[in-house]
Amino acid sequence: MSEPERLLVRAPNWLGDVVLSLPALRDLARSFPRARLEVLARPAVAELYGAVAEVHGARISTDTRGDAAAVRGACDLGVLLTNSFGSALALRLGGVPERWGYATEGRGPLLTRRARVPAAVRGRSQVYYYRAMLAGLGLRVSARPDASLAAPAHWLEAADRLLGPGRWIGLNPGAAYGAAKRWPAARFAAVGDALARRTGAQVAVLGAPAERPLGDEVAAAMRHPARVLAGQTRLAELVGVLARLDVLVTNDSGPMHVASALGTPVVAVFGPTDERETAPAGPAEARIAREPVPCAPCGLRACPIDHACMQQVPAERVASMALELLAS
Repeated sequence: MSEPERLLVRAPNWLGDVVLSLPALRDLARSFPRARLEVLARPAVAELYGAVAEVHGARISTDTRGDAAAVRGACDLGVLLTNSFGSALALRLGGVPERWGYATEGRGPLLTRRARVPAAVRGRSQVYYYRAMLAGLGLRVSARPDASLAAPAHWLEAADRLLGPGRWIGLNPGAAYGAAKRWPAARFAAVGDALARRTGAQVAVLGAPAERPLGDEVAAAMRHPARVLAGQTRLAELVGVLARLDVLVTNDSGPMHVASALGTPVVAVFGPTDERETAPAGPAEARIAREPVPCAPCGLRACPIDHACMQQVPAERVASMALELLAS
């Protein structure tokens, strides 16, 4: 095909996956430098692309019919970073001439160029999963993946209004995927107290609106005062706050990936998920705290037994990791 003038990328649905797919998106931008690049993304993640210079616009994904209407006449080439049958069907119903992606979930006949998932990406960062698709489609990928974000100035200004002056440490006790990924609230509180005592920094507790009670629980268990921002920030404001932190202590979650992409040092507690696949991939330094137990990583949303993978990670180890990052 001739080089497209209008390129549409169907974005992943989860915040962390969006960050891990950024190197592939940038490879696409380099492959088609004259194309206008837009994304089709769920409302929960669409705003993040305001921190990605290569993206010229974002369309909102709703459902198959809505997506078909959103893309009709909008592009010459659609590239699917999602794996679902429905996302491929939407591009077909929307009349997108070229539809490229992995041939997963039986959607191969809906695609005009397709790739198979190579065995070599198993047990590696999801960054390579997305890039392997591009290579399988015949595109070049860069030698050094770039999973960085740059918060616009007005996002940073909004964060400054929320935080106020001084140094800030972030705690992110939630995880949208499920309770199994959540380290106990009392240990987040203990780490917050230890870091506030040792550094003199203020503590902000972050999270989604549904995680406000969890944020309040962490703050209530702390001896030092903490600012609970859970449920108080739009995504753009959250990005600004994450960019302003000295360090983020977090579960394996979307904010973990965003902070790393912004260059904020991260200490992440892992349990049921595999850090080889979902560890922070941004330019910031990161430390992974985990306790090897026979049943992990299990990938479950809720632990059916004793949650040993998370319960056995001590607060003292996590605080020490954060202090090491602050010292460096």
